[in-house]
Amino acid sequence: MRRAAAIARSRANTPSTRRLASRTRSLVPSILAAHPSLPQSHTVPSQQAALRRPFSASPLPRQTAATATEEVQQEDIEDSPVHGVTDPEDLRRLSLLRNLGISAHIDSGKTTLTERVLYYSGRIGRIHEVRGKDAVGAKMDSMELEREKGITIQSAATYAPWGDHFLNIIDTPGHVDFTIEVERALRVLDGAVLVLCSVGGVQSQTITVDRQMKRYSVPRIAFINKMDRAGANPQRVLEQLRTKLRLNSAMIQIPIGAESDFKGVVDLIKMVAYYNEGENGEVVVTRDVPPELMDLARSKRAELVERVADVDEAVADLYLAEEPVSAETLQEAIRRATLALTFVPALVGSAYWNTGVQPLLDAVCSFLPAPHEVRGTALNLAESERPVSLSSASDDPLVALAFKLEETRFGQLTYLRVYQGSVKKGGYIVNVKTGKKVKVPRLVRMHSDEMEDVDEVGSGEICALFGIDCASGDTFTDGRVQYSMTSMFVPEPVISLSIEPKAKEATTNFSKALNKFTREDPTFRVHVDSESKQTIISGMGELHLEVYVERMRREYKVDCTTGKPQVAFRETIQKRVDFNYTHKKQSGGSGQFGRVQGYIEPMEEPTERAEYVEFVDETVGNNIPSNFKPAIEKGFREAIEKGSLIGHPVTRVRFVLTDGLAHAVDSNELSFKLAAMGAFREAFAKAGPQILEPIMSVATSAPAEYQGTVISLMNKRRGTILDASVRDDYVDVDSEVPLNDMFGFSTDLRSSTQGKGEFSMEYKKHSPVITQIQMQLIDEYKKAQQQKK
Repeated sequence: MRRAAAIARSRANTPSTRRLASRTRSLVPSILAAHPSLPQSHTVPSQQAALRRPFSASPLPRQTAATATEEVQQEDIEDSPVHGVTDPEDLRRLSLLRNLGISAHIDSGKTTLTERVLYYSGRIGRIHEVRGKDAVGAKMDSMELEREKGITIQSAATYAPWGDHFLNIIDTPGHVDFTIEVERALRVLDGAVLVLCSVGGVQSQTITVDRQMKRYSVPRIAFINKMDRAGANPQRVLEQLRTKLRLNSAMIQIPIGAESDFKGVVDLIKMVAYYNEGENGEVVVTRDVPPELMDLARSKRAELVERVADVDEAVADLYLAEEPVSAETLQEAIRRATLALTFVPALVGSAYWNTGVQPLLDAVCSFLPAPHEVRGTALNLAESERPVSLSSASDDPLVALAFKLEETRFGQLTYLRVYQGSVKKGGYIVNVKTGKKVKVPRLVRMHSDEMEDVDEVGSGEICALFGIDCASGDTFTDGRVQYSMTSMFVPEPVISLSIEPKAKEATTNFSKALNKFTREDPTFRVHVDSESKQTIISGMGELHLEVYVERMRREYKVDCTTGKPQVAFRETIQKRVDFNYTHKKQSGGSGQFGRVQGYIEPMEEPTERAEYVEFVDETVGNNIPSNFKPAIEKGFREAIEKGSLIGHPVTRVRFVLTDGLAHAVDSNELSFKLAAMGAFREAFAKAGPQILEPIMSVATSAPAEYQGTVISLMNKRRGTILDASVRDDYVDVDSEVPLNDMFGFSTDLRSSTQGKGEFSMEYKKHSPVITQIQMQLIDEYKKAQQQKK
């Protein structure tokens, strides 16, 4: 979506561009003065919220005010910094809007942080805790299962005012089993807050979330949370950001005290100290930097300036000339570098103890981008999917993306990100995929599980619609353009279960539940095994499937029995094999005839569509009529759905068609489809077929005295130890383990470590199984086939 940061940065840093930006920034105050009114929804309605207003100075001039005056060159659309908003009122609204996600490793404090944000912004009147300790539970964990387990299962959207700004916030899950919730949130958001535990630091899911942010080029702020915990060490976390995530990061705050003595934060940009007072930290008091921290603050500020100078020309000039860098200059430079994805500012705090949250909200408003400062592109279907730039202007043709579906008692709720144009209640929108024109019967803003009706939503905002039939990833317009947004990345499932309702009369609700879950979650798959006739559900992990089985019982009153988890094995080949296969069948009258020649070979790299299966047509001449070639590809793709070793899909294989033969009377599509299937199966058996198994990255943490126990548990499961490090009386073991050997690991780890050990895992790759395991799996498959017969 957003192109090379280096190109954008080099353009932004030319002398002419800086002069243009300077001139245009000087015009911004007059533009804002001419349009002083704000939309009603942007104001803080309550007196209580007014007491919690941000304490920073007014927001900095937006770089986009300058770039909005330039002209878009079509041939340079991907690299152009122009964002096309010309209406001053629309520009003001967009400049005060932030769309952000809060993401982190599990149990880093994301939901607790969001709860404080809602409280300080006046959206809720009382703070509640995760796990429903006060019989209420956090606002963003609206699902009963979330409050029981103390984890976020579904991403939840809300909005909150902060001073003049307006924040659309999505709280995402931290558990890897629900990674699709993070994926689709980051697909539509403009910025993110990466939350880290001050003790745990960069953990396995932190790396996954960072990779997702990089995939969608999302600018981020790092918030080092839980500074009140024993062993809190923000400097170590900062070093992990630099080494493990390879981010150019520096502290823009340092803590005042740590662990039980944590009292506040020092702002290194303005060189002042902030303390939270009041029953729930709602009063922010600004004081001088404590004398005992002054030397450290000066040292850390110098480090901050040096890091920013590496990526910003304005600060670099001052740094090399050994001139002082003012707070305003440094803040503007940090914003430029953050938006260019070349710098990540790091803040500290403790959400649970109500410290450092308001400065974080000010940093969100100061450093993360407004919607029109992010390059939005779509594909013009009317011009062979040519990439086009989206303007972010509310009066331009509508372009919106449906990124999340949710079934409610009122029907399907469709979450929509509006990139361009506006959506009005009672208006008509067109689903680009189906071409169907539908009316918008109800338009709402979400506040967790609560809905607030609105009449219109402008560009850059997030809303939800009722009564719209669509799929996740569909694009909507107002009919004036045929633009389509690119879809999000969806990881493949790694684990399967057989499932059936205990009572036959519950079959209808059982089917309804499965249909609902598959529409909501692209990583949840359902199919019926063609031989056993069992219903098979697939997902990202044991917890993922366990949650859906439990939801089926609670929401649809369907008790189910599940079979042993099945691992998503794959089959592949090791060498190239030629084929020359003829399918011939005579039964009186016109028969069947089709001959295909070519070869199959292993694939090392995926195709442009990220697939490890490819059909290539290299035929010359008309030995095979062109209308039969799609049937050959269809036959090949049907053949790879079920390999001959253990009946699992075949991957990493390329089918190359070089020649063939057709009969004037007997050849038809079915003949060539069957010929392709026969050719592939015959060649597959000669190509050194082997079984691939999913390998998981497993991060285990336990008290240091159990280091030998943990490593022993991994070795028993054919695990490969990658790293084992001891810190603060805890050992962290990183390893790669076959998923097939991870079942029951949670129970074994807890019983071996007196309940003190914990682990997380995520899919990494498919690798060949050892010969002994392959023979065992083949024998088990053959026995199962014989029993079925």
